[in-house]
Amino acid sequence: MGNKEKTVRVSYSGKNIDVALGSNLRDVLLEHNIHPHNDKATFLNCRGLGSCGTCAVEINGKVHAKTKMEKWRLDFAPHKGTDGLRLACQVKVKSNIKVVKHEGFWGQLKFT
Repeated sequence: MGNKEKTVRVSYSGKNIDVALGSNLRDVLLEHNIHPHNDKATFLNCRGLGSCGTCAVEINGKVHAKTKMEKWRLDFAPHKGTDGLRLACQVKVKSNIKVVKHEGFWGQLKFT
């Protein structure tokens, strides 16, 4: 009997990616040449440390609770801790999810 790794599906902008359960969302998007950033934030970002907030996305599906870094960064402008966004660099995928990137340098324009 082989050890088979469980996979889940990430849907983003009409693309479906099968990834290992528990994968970091930002990493798997970048591995598939999909950027969780807008415009210049593709080049000007914290590279996954959770400090810049430019990889903020809306997620439909099960992921882990926010990390301390994620709570901290999403609690000040231009983000609002209550807008439901998550930082792709801090998210571990726990189930099939749908990811939506909103407009704005930080992806913060959820309601436009």
